[in-house]
Amino acid sequence: MIWEVFRQEEPGDSHEHVGNVHAPDREMATLFARIQHARRMQTNSLWVTPRDEIGEVTAEDAAFGGRTDKSYRWAMTYNDIDASFAEEVADSESEQREAARKRREALREEENEA
Repeated sequence: MIWEVFRQEEPGDSHEHVGNVHAPDREMATLFARIQHARRMQTNSLWVTPRDEIGEVTAEDAAFGGRTDKSYRWAMTYNDIDASFAEEVADSESEQREAARKRREALREEENEA
């Protein structure tokens, strides 16, 4: 039986396909995967799955949400913004930074008191 192996180098990274192993069961496949794909490289985790269990979603199949224009999601499409709106955004960002700074100071004071 062929088992596909996916490796994650560091926590939070994506798992990437690194190859496959031939093994009669999951336990042996996991052992072979550890030897072949994790022994020499830093590895946080491995996924080992039977090849038959992997399904493919093509670009056409992935169009389940429709193919509408979603350029509004990207800030670079907003070219005609008036100056007052830009000032409002800048003010909001500075308020958020100030609030975050106050939260950090409060946490430091609590840690110092403890």
